[in-house]
Amino acid sequence: MFGRHFHHHPGRHGGHHGAPFGRHPFGFHGHEGHHRRGGRMGRFFDHGDLRLVVLKLIADKPSHGYELIKAVETAAGGAYTPSPGVIYPTLTLLEELGYVTAADAGGGKKLYTITDEGRAFLESNSQPVHGLFARMAEAAAQSAAFSPQIMRARENLKTALRLKLTSGSLTPEQVAAIAKVMDDAAAAIEGV
Repeated sequence: MFGRHFHHHPGRHGGHHGAPFGRHPFGFHGHEGHHRRGGRMGRFFDHGDLRLVVLKLIADKPSHGYELIKAVETAAGGAYTPSPGVIYPTLTLLEELGYVTAADAGGGKKLYTITDEGRAFLESNSQPVHGLFARMAEAAAQSAAFSPQIMRARENLKTALRLKLTSGSLTPEQVAAIAKVMDDAAAAIEGV
């Protein structure tokens, strides 16, 4: 998995880079956040993967911890939400490694910004980063497919169609009208 095959950019904490980033001695051990589906706890990323995701998000936009939680949740389409107990230790680790800096933004908040060293590390791991965001996009698509709203609407369509088809003989005009409604719905969905 991605968490075990990173190429390392030398950092100011050289001793920390002797092992794969996913096995870093400061790594968070346990479940890296929550799976939404079924309300169960579960592993969504390997150790180290979430750090790359968070670092990429910070590279795109300096952010607060809460904003990063929401950004990861959005990228995964709600299929995964990292807990504060995972995000903040991850941010602390990235700061210790010199990959981000934290500035006091007031109200007890810190604004995290990527450093040149962090960008170099991110660049050296561009393929794993791409793969991680692709994985989240796939999870988002699967989550959407099983969303309560879509499943309800799909069942409504199936029920209406079944009732219509079993209600008696349909005229050619009715068959054409039903087919057109379904074709129009398919085209509308493709255009969303």
